[in-house]
Amino acid sequence: MATRPNAATPSLELDWGSVALALGGVLLLYYLAPVVSLFLAVPPGDVLTRLSDPTVVDAATTSLLSASATTVVSTAFGLPLAYWLARTEGLRARLVLAVVVLPLVLPPTVGGIVLLTVFGPGAPVGAAADAAGVPLTRSFAGVVLAQTFVASPFVVVTAKAAFEGVDRRLEHASRSLGKSRWATARRVTLPLAGPGILAGVTLAFARAMGEFGATMMVAYYPRTMPVQIWVAFQALGLDSAYPVAILLVVVAVGALAVLDVVASNPWGRET
Repeated sequence: MATRPNAATPSLELDWGSVALALGGVLLLYYLAPVVSLFLAVPPGDVLTRLSDPTVVDAATTSLLSASATTVVSTAFGLPLAYWLARTEGLRARLVLAVVVLPLVLPPTVGGIVLLTVFGPGAPVGAAADAAGVPLTRSFAGVVLAQTFVASPFVVVTAKAAFEGVDRRLEHASRSLGKSRWATARRVTLPLAGPGILAGVTLAFARAMGEFGATMMVAYYPRTMPVQIWVAFQALGLDSAYPVAILLVVVAVGALAVLDVVASNPWGRET
């Protein structure tokens, strides 16, 4: 006699997709809620009034100019290094890449202390610069030095990934047609790696705009927007720091918009 099959029992297996979405949603809410709260904390009119303050205008101008200079310096020196790393293998390349990434893992204040051992008034380089009338601390040059230390790795790491994504056969074909290495890089490699390079440049600019720890240690004056936020918070309380913080959030959102347009995966190869 045939046995009757058991009735189906409800599955107790977890839907891991839903669990992942729920857990990730909590973290996403943790990211988003404070940003939304910041914009709701201050009336738009108060923000505009505060942003017209001369000290805020000066800080914003310093941040824009220094971040732009930092981005130019980081790109000029970072792209050749990124190309070399993308085309070099072995222990030597891994050691160089470790040095490049080191500023990303150092606490920003430690980065500032490290820079002061080289560019501070008591260090040989810093003393020589002071004697030449070009102080490297408490100056615009000091701001750029601090920002370059923490922001330039974004150019190198991101551009390296972009160069690695370029088909080497295209470069070999260009060289076989008699083009020089420089002409091949200019006409083949750079255009193909362009979106990834632009992503790295954008990340470096955004990181430079938001740099606080190293800049605070090395320069302090002229004040950048992050330093101005700290000064306003220390002197007048949290409410006075809100407007400049909102401006920095707007800059960060703008950088994300650029990244979304130029590269969907600025840290690695497209799949």
